[in-house]
Amino acid sequence: MKKTINQCLCCSSRRHFLSSFLPAAVAFTVLQSATPAQAEVNQAQALVISCIDFRFLRAEYSFLNNKNLTDKYDLTALAGASLALTGFPHKSDAQAFWDQLDISYKLHHIHKVIIIDHQDCGAYAMMIDPNLSKDPQRELQIHTDYLNQAYSSIRNHYSDLQVELYFATLNQREFQQIFPKLEK
Repeated sequence: MKKTINQCLCCSSRRHFLSSFLPAAVAFTVLQSATPAQAEVNQAQALVISCIDFRFLRAEYSFLNNKNLTDKYDLTALAGASLALTGFPHKSDAQAFWDQLDISYKLHHIHKVIIIDHQDCGAYAMMIDPNLSKDPQRELQIHTDYLNQAYSSIRNHYSDLQVELYFATLNQREFQQIFPKLEK
């Protein structure tokens, strides 16, 4: 009579043992010889702040691509863009912008901030005048004033950053550069 000994699979089968051991040994050897990953220094060229308005997303993307910024910018969207820096609709919106700017500056080493306001902005209608978009000259002037406020505020906190200001039109999706009024 033959005696049967109960053994586990890995002990009873050398083939099973080698097939399970071999991949682990190879992986261990490869990992031992690999050099540790180096943290990559990420650098963006700009932080872009724009309005949350969906009507301008494609146009903004094309505009930024035409400025050779494809995949080279951080993006923050807040209702009213430049208006958000004044604390509209809440102080936390302004704080969110400053937090994002600080992170972008420290982590991605940005060189500029681009602010894009747009025509027919609902945030401006809520804050300033529901009929603001019916007077294009007044609308542009008010946006220019808030864009200039944002410019001054950013330059006061980050004097080494360039700041570009734009006003986008609704129909043509044109981006008019607004030049800051420099304080004397």
